[in-house]
This record gives sequence, structure tokens and C-alpha cells, in this order.
Amino acid sequence: MQDGRYAFSGRKHLLLPLLFLLPQLAVTVVFFFYPAGEALMGSFYMEDSFGLSREFVGFDNFITLFADPSYLETLRLTLVFSLATIVLTMGTALLFAVLADQVNWGGTLYKSMLIIPYAVAPPLAGVLWLFLFNPSGGVLTEALHHFGYTWNHKINGDQALFLLVVSASWKQISYNFLFFLAGLHAIPRSLKPPPSTAHPRGGVSAPSSSRSSRPRASSCLWSTPSILSSRPSASSTPSRRAVPPRPPKR
Repeated sequence: MQDGRYAFSGRKHLLLPLLFLLPQLAVTVVFFFYPAGEALMGSFYMEDSFGLSREFVGFDNFITLFADPSYLETLRLTLVFSLATIVLTMGTALLFAVLADQVNWGGTLYKSMLIIPYAVAPPLAGVLWLFLFNPSGGVLTEALHHFGYTWNHKINGDQALFLLVVSASWKQISYNFLFFLAGLHAIPRSLKPPPSTAHPRGGVSAPSSSRSSRPRASSCLWSTPSILSSRPSASSTPSRRAVPPRPPKR
């Protein structure tokens, strides 16, 4: 059965997909691989202030760089920020996507609310988080003061790093949520367990009959005549056959 997809097979059919990939490959090579290669080659040389002459020094630049404590601290903060952002963004987006895929009542509103943060401009998102965590009267800062915790990211480096991770992950959660939800929708419903229907008043009812557990109408219509034809009727019920009388003995 054909599903409407076009398969590129054979050498003569490879030209079209290569033409589609050529613009993106050109942009990647020109703006990523070429500058990265030039930077890597330049790290083995020592240039003057005007860039007119340079001298090959080998790994001396790397030895000087990794011997600097400030660079090692910057590298540590970069790794912590990257790992924390990835874990928080991907994990939260996957959790929300799984929950949204199982929601039956109000699912559209739930998904729309999760997508809205992605539409917020980055400068506006930064101003929003600075307003919430403002040390002199922020909403979340006052709530933390109520529980006895002092928040001031301007003098506390760990709090500043936490604020950067949260503000950077907030918008990307919605972006990754879209991809995770699209991937979950692509899974056949026959491979998913039947979801439970949650009522607004509380409580969970019996598993709802999804398309995987409910037979289609066409299959029911086609199977009905065969069931009726195979079901024994009253006229075709076998009855006891009359035994003919034996002839009298002579």
C-alpha cells in the first residue's frame, strides 16, 4: 500500500536531494567550518598587535591558557551552565509533552499555554525575570524573604548562575515541547495504552476506548455478515433423524 512518500533510489535520483542540501551545506561550511578552522590554525601562532606578522609557537598558547585559574573557573561555569540548561530544558519539555499527550479534557488549552512562552521576545523575557528576582522588591524575592531566604544575585554568584539557567531554559522548554509532542503524535495508537479520562470534578473513570481498542465501523460492517452467516439459525438446527422401522424377522 502506497503512503504518498517519494523514495530516492538510484544514482539518477540523487541529484534532487543534493540540490536541497546544497544551500544549507554551503552556509555551514562558509560560516562555521571555515572560521573554526582558521581559529584552530591561528591558535598555534603568536601574532603581533597589528596582525602583520606571526610566529609559530606550537602548544605554548594552550599551556598558558590552561595554567590561568580564571580561565579554568570560566570553563567550569560554562560546563555547569550548559549541562543544567540541557537537563532542565529537555527533561521538563519531555515531561510536559507526555502529560499533554495523555490529556483528553482541555488538551488544546493546556498545549497552547505551554507554547505561549516561546512567543515572548528574549529581551522582554530577561526583563521579566529581573523584575521577578529584583533584590529590592521583586515578587519572588519577597516570597523568599517570607520563608527566611535572602536573595541578591548581584553579590551572590551561585544565585546569579541559577537565575541565568532558569531564564535561559524558560523559553526553550516550549520550543522542545513542540518537537517532543510531534514525536509522540507520530507513535501509532496501537502501541499506546488506553488513557484514563479525568473528569473536571475529580476522579478517574475507566480507561476510555481509543481508536486502538475500538473497532472501526468499516470492520464491524464487513464482519457482521460473516458472523450472521456463521451463526446457526433455527431452521438449520440439526434435529434427530427418524430411524426407519426394522423389517420383521421371518
